[in-house]
Amino acid sequence: MKKIGLMGGTFDPPHQMHLLIAQEALEACRLDEVWFLPTYDPPHIQGKVAQTSADDRVQMVRRAISGNSRFRISLVEVERGGKSYTVETVRELTRRFPDDRFYFILGADMVDDLPNWHGIEELCRMTSFIAFRRPGFPAENPAHADVAYINMPLIDISSSLIRDRLQEGRSCRYFMPDAVIDYIKGRHLYED
Repeated sequence: MKKIGLMGGTFDPPHQMHLLIAQEALEACRLDEVWFLPTYDPPHIQGKVAQTSADDRVQMVRRAISGNSRFRISLVEVERGGKSYTVETVRELTRRFPDDRFYFILGADMVDDLPNWHGIEELCRMTSFIAFRRPGFPAENPAHADVAYINMPLIDISSSLIRDRLQEGRSCRYFMPDAVIDYIKGRHLYED
């Protein structure tokens, strides 16, 4: 049985904080692998859409994780299309990989919202959660979720910050792997 961490998101674009979180979860929780799950259409971002196509986001994630043999990409949400609900994703992965145990990785700010997640009762039966502590967010376990909290240095990097920097023509070196920056430049992504 493998212990697999799942990291969902738009990854629009993927950046160093995504990689740091995945690596820290891998080590702190003794996971065998971390799978990145690019969403097709995230349900929690009301009125907003990804700025790049699902294919571009998949290609950027592939480049971002290429240097780590314990990081993988899963296209289960992109292939399904439509809104990506975590419960549906974990249900599908559990069906495909019945001998493995899945752990969903999220920020402490998302833990507070767990009671509002679609199908949270079923999701809590199928998986445990790994959350990263953040200032101002108490370490609680709402919705009867099994949540393991991990300490992590706070580095304020976000995809929206990177998109803003790119649109302003500013450097994003060290914010993202060079392979992702090269892909963005080659495809002229995030330009006005």
